[in-house]
Order: sequence, then C-alpha cells, then structure tokens
Amino acid sequence: MAGGFIGKILWVDLTNKKITVEKPEEKLYREFQGGYGLGARILFDRMAPGVDPLGPDNILGMVTGVLTGTEAVGSSRYVMVGKSPLTGTWGDANSGGDAGPYLKFAGYDAVFFTGISKNPVYLLIDNGKADLKDAATLWGKDTFETEDILKEQYGPKNVEVVCIGPSGESLSLIAAVMNNKGRAAGRSGLGAVMGSKKVKAIVLKGDLRIPVADDAKAKEMRKRHLKELTGHVEMLKKWGTPAIFTFCAESDDAPAKNWDGVAVIDMPDYADIGADPVVEKQERRYGCWRCPIACGGHMKAGTGEYDYGEGAAKPEYETLAMFGSNLLNSNLDSIIKANDICNRCGLDTISAGAAIAFAIECYEKGIITKDDTDGLEMTWGNHGSIIGMLEKMTRREGLGNLLADGVKVAADKIGRGSDQYAMHIQGQEIPAHDPKVGLAFAIAYVLDPTPARHCQGGEGPLPPGVTPEYDHTSFKGRGLPHKIGKCYTDVFNAAGLCMFVVGAYPHGDHMVEAINTITGWDVTPEEIQKTGERILNIRQAFNIREGLNARKFHVPDRIMGRPPKTKGPNAGVTLVEDEVYNEFLTAMDWDLKTTKPSREKLLELGLNDVADALYSE
Repeated sequence: MAGGFIGKILWVDLTNKKITVEKPEEKLYREFQGGYGLGARILFDRMAPGVDPLGPDNILGMVTGVLTGTEAVGSSRYVMVGKSPLTGTWGDANSGGDAGPYLKFAGYDAVFFTGISKNPVYLLIDNGKADLKDAATLWGKDTFETEDILKEQYGPKNVEVVCIGPSGESLSLIAAVMNNKGRAAGRSGLGAVMGSKKVKAIVLKGDLRIPVADDAKAKEMRKRHLKELTGHVEMLKKWGTPAIFTFCAESDDAPAKNWDGVAVIDMPDYADIGADPVVEKQERRYGCWRCPIACGGHMKAGTGEYDYGEGAAKPEYETLAMFGSNLLNSNLDSIIKANDICNRCGLDTISAGAAIAFAIECYEKGIITKDDTDGLEMTWGNHGSIIGMLEKMTRREGLGNLLADGVKVAADKIGRGSDQYAMHIQGQEIPAHDPKVGLAFAIAYVLDPTPARHCQGGEGPLPPGVTPEYDHTSFKGRGLPHKIGKCYTDVFNAAGLCMFVVGAYPHGDHMVEAINTITGWDVTPEEIQKTGERILNIRQAFNIREGLNARKFHVPDRIMGRPPKTKGPNAGVTLVEDEVYNEFLTAMDWDLKTTKPSREKLLELGLNDVADALYSE
C-alpha cells in the first residue's frame, strides 16, 4: 500500500447498530484521491437514484484526502458527502480545522453512515476501534457545548469532535456540520442529513501514524514549500479573508441589498466592516492543522450591544458580505454575533444571511408584515431585527421556521410573488461573489455538480504550460481553460488541500510533487488532469442519474443581469446563457442541452459502469 492513506474505511449501519471495516484497493485512492472523489465513487456504486435525502437510504460520509494530515502544506481538509436535501443534487461540504487529520490518526480514511438510528447517538473512534454511544444527554446542546463535553470525557489530548447543533437536529435544510468551534462543512445541507440519522457527533481520538513513502523526503519538501509560498500569504496572515471585503464591495462583487443594490452606493459606510475593523476586535489568530498562514481568528469578548463570549470565531468574507452588505448592515458587532449564533447552532452563514435578505425584501414589498415576523421590523440595516430573526431560525419559530429551510422552500410556502426575491440556484443560496465580476463563477454556479459554490471557480494555479492563453474579461475562449482549472480544483479538493495554500504555490507542480512524495506514486500533471476529470464526471453522473439537468436549474434574473443594473461597476452587464456555458460543456464533452457526459468520455476515464448506468436504454 502506498503512503498517504490508512487503507481502511469505516461503515456504520445505524439501523442495525453494526460497524464494519473495508480495505479498498490502492487503485481507488489513486484514481479518485480521496475526499469527494472517493465519496462520489462509493455513493454512485451503493446508492440508488431517487432516495430521500433525509431517509435511511441516503449515505452520509466524512472523507479525507490522500494528503490530509501529512507533511504536505495545507493538508487539513476533509469533505462531508451525501445527497443534498437542499438541492436534490450531489452534495458535498469542505471543512478545515483539525478534524480531518484526526480521522486518519484515529485509524480511518473515511466513515460512512447508512440507515437511521432510533435514538440519538455519537460515534467514538479510538485508535482504530469504533463504537456507537448514547447521545441523549447531548441532544439539544449547541456545537460548542457538545465539543467541550466530549473532549473533556475523552481528552484532553489527541481528540477532535465533528458535530451538529440544534439546527441539524431540527433538520434545517441549511444546517452545517461543525468542528473546532467555527470550522464548518457548511454547504449542501448535510448537517440536516446527519441530524436525520440521529448522529450528534463523531469523536476522533488517536495518535496513529499516517504512512508516508519517504519521511525524510517529505519533511524536506515541506520546508522548501513553506519558503516558496507567495502571493496572498502575508495578506491572509494579517487579516484573513476579511482582507478582500473592501475590494469586493468596491468592485460590486459583494452582494448588496439582496443582490439588487451596489454596496458603495447603498451602504456608504461599507468600510466599517472591512479588514481593519475586524482585526481590531480580534483576540488572536487561528490556524487549521499545521497551517503556516493561520487566516482564521478568535475575537475579543463582545462589550457592546451584542454579547458574544471571548473566543467567538472571526467572521470570514462570505459571512461579512451576506450579513453585512447584502443586508445593508454596517454594525460589525451584530455580524460577529450572527456568526457566533450560526457556529453554535450549526447553520451555513451564506444561506442564513441570504434567507434574512429574502425576508427583508419581502417585508419591504409588503408580502410579509409584522404579524408574520412577530413584531420584528425587517428593514435594511436593522441589525436588531436581523439577529432576532436569525435566533427565530435556530429555534424554528414563526417565520424563522420557513427561513431555516432556505429561500426556495420559504418562497414556495409564502407565495405571492416572493420567489423573485429568492436568490438561489437549484435551492442553494448564492454565495457572495457576483458572476458578472468573477466570470468563472458564472460557469461554476450552475455547471458544477453542487450548484452555487464559490470554491469551484476553476481557474486557480496550474503547472506551467498547461493552460492556453485566453481573454480573462470574456467568455470567448474560456471553456477549455475553465475545464483544465476545474479538474485541477477537483483534485486538490479531493486530496485534502486548502485552496488558500494551493493558491500560494508559485505554480501547480507543487501539488504534483506533494502527491508523489507522500504516496510514492509517479503521477504526472497529465494524470492529475485526467484524475480531476474523472472526479468531476462521476459527480456530474450522480446528478444525471437523478434525472437532473443543470441547464434547467433556476438562476435568478438579478444574477444574470436581467435587466442590467443602471449604476455601479456592473451597470449594463447581462450574462447570456449559451455564451457562458457552451464552450465549457463542449470542452467537457457534456451535452449542450442536457449536460450529460458522453458515453465515450466516461469510457475514456475508465468509468465503464457509469457509462452503462447512464446509457442503459
């Protein structure tokens, strides 16, 4: 067996309280790199199409990559996988912190849950031994309390906890899976899947060694790569992701007024929630496992109108934008408070902020009234009402009960034309980057198998000479470069690398070297591209088998610029679907009308069984 992975996968049958271990062939790791590559391969094999995402037949997985927890720089990531209850598509959610490495230290590359437990449970994995434990006393507790209790019980050393909060327990479709009191596998609503299975937590206890092909060579590589990191490293060290908020607001990349406004015009004090004000309230920096950048942070205790204890996580860019400019809210303390509420209850901050923006616009248009909001005056910038409604969402109380399932569900139930204010794609709320500014997002938001995802832009660092030259301001000529970049992105996501670290590599050869040094393989940049293409195609095949067609997904007119804005940097800009999508679909060899991968492409990638499943008629 090559280095980089343990070679064991844990299977937990919750219905029958049965735990088994599988040992996959090395080929599976090389062809899919772990993470959502391995997850998609396994779920496509073992799940029938059409299962209820919140039912017993959905499989929920926590999967590490071949580089997770190794000497590779930035190797902290794991991925939750399953069918999304929010979108009905393939679902995945990526998180950092320490939990990914600790799953390996505890003895496994992945754990998959099937069935549904009758009573709340948590899974204890202790140096290769796994057992289901009663979680009755934990059910109802927030993620901070849950983590503290379990770490005290099984710690203090070599223990990490992955868990859900009350929002996951109540099956909120925008619920996240949490670890390290602020690291979130936030998207796709997989916290609700974990809640539906009555799994409160996964306790990871271990100090097992991850095998590496050549320890000395791996340590030397790490030292060299640390010295070679460049680009945005110093910016992220100083400010973290809030560093980009002011730039994104000024370029009209950040959403404003539920995507109908322009931040610098509609919220002139936007800089009050920018990088420097955030860092002024920061107590200390925080880094994921062995990260040289440490872009996260913990805040000083709140001393103003909003009470949040010392150690609340620093809001990331997406949270600042979705609870800030998108709501015309320049009260930074309220954003920190909102972030803390979401972290403790286990809510995706992107979706939660979007849901409140939807409610505010519905209130403004007279679709809902104070009778619907229990007296809360849902107006732009009203941070007291924003926090009040968020708390209602965590309790599933009143209007918050609808908003807790995202804007599509809320609009469907409210009716009265409210759907035009629901900013989602196939049910998932749109993240805080405007595709009319970052053109790569225009493709990724619709054509990635997990819709509306800002970490699937697909145009990151690549080995030199791989990507053809193209006009970065145009969709013409972008299809092939986007495919190449997207396939590369799928590999580093699957392998367990942080995109911020990969983005700081001088070029993509660093990832190829890391994989070969850790595993002992001899992969080439060409093989990496083929691997990424294989991962992307099997994720897409999952959706096709579900009867889904991304070309028919709902995309809000505001996102496409229909009609175009009349003010700001995006004034006059409209996106045209065929212009945006067709070159990429052609490069992928996916059908222009159905987005279905061709049989020939699937066979070329060695996905023969997938081809048979999609072309069985």
